[in-house]
Amino acid sequence: MEDVSHEGYTVDEALSSVGFGTFQGVALAFAGIGSFSDAMEVSLLSFIGPAIKSEWSISPTQESLLSTTVFAGMLIGAYFWGFMSDAYGRRMGIRGVGIIMYGAGFLSAFSPDYKSLVILRFFLGFGAAGGHIFSSWFLEFIPRSNRGSWMLVFPVFWIMGELLEASIAWIIMPRLGWRWLLAISSVPSLLVLLFSNIAPESPRYLFMKGRTNEAVGLLGKIAHINGKQLPTSNLVSNCPSLQLPEEENFSSQETPLLHSIENQTTTFREWLKSLCQLFSIGLLRTTILVWILSFVYTFSYYGLQLMISTLSSGQSGCPSLRIFSKNDSLYVNVFITGLAEIPGVVMSIVLVDRLGRKLCMVIPTMLAVIAILPLLFHQTGFVTIALLVSSRMFIEAAFSTYYVYIKEVYPTSVRASGVGLAISVGRIGGMVCPLVAVGLVRGCHQTLAVIMFGIIILLSGISASFFPFETKGRGLNDIVSDIIT
Repeated sequence: MEDVSHEGYTVDEALSSVGFGTFQGVALAFAGIGSFSDAMEVSLLSFIGPAIKSEWSISPTQESLLSTTVFAGMLIGAYFWGFMSDAYGRRMGIRGVGIIMYGAGFLSAFSPDYKSLVILRFFLGFGAAGGHIFSSWFLEFIPRSNRGSWMLVFPVFWIMGELLEASIAWIIMPRLGWRWLLAISSVPSLLVLLFSNIAPESPRYLFMKGRTNEAVGLLGKIAHINGKQLPTSNLVSNCPSLQLPEEENFSSQETPLLHSIENQTTTFREWLKSLCQLFSIGLLRTTILVWILSFVYTFSYYGLQLMISTLSSGQSGCPSLRIFSKNDSLYVNVFITGLAEIPGVVMSIVLVDRLGRKLCMVIPTMLAVIAILPLLFHQTGFVTIALLVSSRMFIEAAFSTYYVYIKEVYPTSVRASGVGLAISVGRIGGMVCPLVAVGLVRGCHQTLAVIMFGIIILLSGISASFFPFETKGRGLNDIVSDIIT
């Protein structure tokens, strides 16, 4: 990206001058707890279902509904939190997510019956859907030079959350039961809620909203904490034609009713403006491709995991491929697949700032197709599971890079909204994949399942190559008109 001639320094230049230091390290730890918390709350669904089914004598359909309601909450919440974050600030979005996740998660442990648990887990999913705000918030503090590598630390937090949840469940479930597991798993959400009170707003968001003095003050504090100096000139936009908004001040003589009506009208206008920007000429192609990949990656990621669990635990109606004991298979599955994802993420961390985002989506996607192709022919149980785990590892590498790309490609004005809406589309894939993947495997149609996954994953790799531009080394855009393909 070419340098813009201007008098002063941009937010990107300020962040480059202060570097990645102590402040960013603390911010990463806080945002990582948010991702860690999400992973624990989502993965525990695998462990509590059978226990609740036994205790309350619910049907298999009701057991499945418990997971479905969480994903339904996430489907609705992802865009909501993204819009709230873009309209009212990253900090407000993070605080709201912390309140709902901790409240719903902790209260779930005291559910008196099945219906109340379903309702609370729906709200938990609604809150957890805002987990993407943490990484969007952190993104806006990082220098452009190694932005991709640092953003890919978030999947590591997610994997560690899954592994910790499996460890806690393995210890807690046989001894204390599912209620204790729910209560203990809500602790990271409590930490998010407590630390959100001292988390700063994004300087990029402040500047975009016309709160220049606050943005400069915050950048000065970051520089001081990192032991660096800001440039001595003024903070300016990287788009010289950008007119920054004035801060809104409401007259103290306005009636509460008029004030409320005006606030609601403003919120609706902001929401409509956000949607229009996502489908504007500058972003239409990007938004369509982002949605396609979100659906496919989510479908493939969870679908392959369900195939692994179904085959290795002997739930298929075909000859069993079980390679673990029946009592431990659920916990071991989570450990094996979780650990297997780490090499894929590490590969992406090493290569994303060297090869670029697009190649780090296309190459792992093609490797995932290659890994799954041998399953078109009969393989031993161990080889089958190993190939499925390998394919999922490559999908995780591409999926992680995808999340870095979409946070960079959307401008600050619609970043969280665009990411949230993409995640909502992906949740549809997550809700559909159990019906397809498990249904095919349990019906002894493994070859058909492999063909389906192979074609879908291949199409995702082709789609990724059509993204309009590479974001490696580019400054972040603030508004849609800044985007130059």
